[in-house]
Amino acid sequence: MTASNRERWQERFAAAPLRDADFTTMSGVPLEPVYGPPDAEHPGLFPYTRGPYASMYRTKLWTMRMFAGYGTADDTNRRFHELLRAGGDGLSTAYDMPTLMGLDSDDPRSEGEVGRCGVAVDTIADVEDLYRNIDLGEITTSMTINAPAAVVLAMFVANAEDSGVPRARLGGTLQNDILKEYQAQKEFVFPPRPSMRLVRDTITFCAAEMPRWNTISISGYHIREAGSTAVQELAFTLANGFAYVELARAAGMEVDAFAPRLSFFFNAHIAFFEEIAKYRAARRIWSRWLGDRYGATDERSLALRFHTQTAGVSLTADQPEVNIVRTAIEALAGVLGGTQSLHTNSMDEALALPSEKAARIALRTQQVLAHETGVANVADPLGGSYFVEALTDDVEQRAEEIFALLDEMGGGSMLEGVIRGIEEGWFQSEIADAAYDFEKRVNRNRRLIVGVNCFTDGNEEDEIPLLRITGDDERRQRDRLAAVRSVRDDAAVERARRDLATAAADPDRNLMPVLIDAVRTRATLGEIMATLGDVFGHHVEQPRI
Repeated sequence: MTASNRERWQERFAAAPLRDADFTTMSGVPLEPVYGPPDAEHPGLFPYTRGPYASMYRTKLWTMRMFAGYGTADDTNRRFHELLRAGGDGLSTAYDMPTLMGLDSDDPRSEGEVGRCGVAVDTIADVEDLYRNIDLGEITTSMTINAPAAVVLAMFVANAEDSGVPRARLGGTLQNDILKEYQAQKEFVFPPRPSMRLVRDTITFCAAEMPRWNTISISGYHIREAGSTAVQELAFTLANGFAYVELARAAGMEVDAFAPRLSFFFNAHIAFFEEIAKYRAARRIWSRWLGDRYGATDERSLALRFHTQTAGVSLTADQPEVNIVRTAIEALAGVLGGTQSLHTNSMDEALALPSEKAARIALRTQQVLAHETGVANVADPLGGSYFVEALTDDVEQRAEEIFALLDEMGGGSMLEGVIRGIEEGWFQSEIADAAYDFEKRVNRNRRLIVGVNCFTDGNEEDEIPLLRITGDDERRQRDRLAAVRSVRDDAAVERARRDLATAAADPDRNLMPVLIDAVRTRATLGEIMATLGDVFGHHVEQPRI
């Protein structure tokens, strides 16, 4: 690092107010904020390999953003308050399958799934219940939803404003990453191109109206959970990010007008060092591509920021208490890799939605890392390790090979390359091959998993207490929806749906204002998505072997 760059880092570090913490070892040895030779990279400076901020966790710990949602909005609201009382400082909302697919709870296709894997949201009335007595101007909120993301965001904005919080004060993240749905998670509704129009509309709307809001959480997590390798997770995720950048630029936006509000969502898997290398390589790649290819100059555009969730797919149904160990190791990888927020999975998630006790243990895992281990005292403590640096370089090189292939597929456009890769089934095939290869290694005992193919004594022990979602929860949600329908103005709903159909047919219209008007009439999620489907059509994936 040149003297001027070193001075820049020192200046930025000195300007950051430090946490009230003891930055020493347990023996009292003072710790420097970062280590390395005089010419080493420093955090907070291009290419950000060592972290996006000069002071990293000495100024502010990562956000402990616990993912929660089940049953009705009232049920989840109680869990939110419990997590906040336990020391969580951000909310992350999990939605049930009907909501993720844009269906109402009384739709015949929703039967048996209402409230099962997350909270059911049918109308703005559910959003009112979901965030009751939570200050949305102070607590940041993440929403893990994609195909109906624009509609749910409209409900969130309208509810906040109705409760006295202006949209400009709202802070949080909308996942809104539709590309990875076609690649891995499969919760799509409309074809790729009209779906990307909805993403475009949320980006431009939030850039103008919601400066604290992250409009997309570009998500490698689900790509990894579907069976990809760490390199594929990194490369596919960043390629999707480049595609969204090109989408917004095609809409006439300057890259520095929106890129600072893009965030990422990565998996923290069990291969400890590879995960740390993945995060370091991600920051380096993003900063170089945003600057060199897309002309970004704002450092906030260049410095990739990300949320991490420990690997759900690594959890086992046998000996579930061992999952606490797995989660702790994965969480540590996320922290040593420089994550900005973290969700730790609960030990029982291979069996059911987390119980209150299991969720609290998962949060306590983060708190032990933050306050007892000292890992937050030094930025990028593994930087300079021969192993980690070599892994970082190798992951970066392999990712660049994938970018080159996608760029060629798109004729020089990453946006077209990614969409073509989806339409031709390339991503899906690559992930399927990787998942198949992993399962072969497990079945042949070339990859050992404790409690699955080795060390199975204890598998027969009694089950741990689980959270049970019953048919009563589904009936309560359907009754709630019926009550809303019985008192709303149906004529107003129909007018709103006609206005939405007209706006959707005009590719130059931004749909967010129209959606906010529609949800205020108590139009349901299913009604709004059906209206859009009449204009956009529906996507049916072609099976490939």
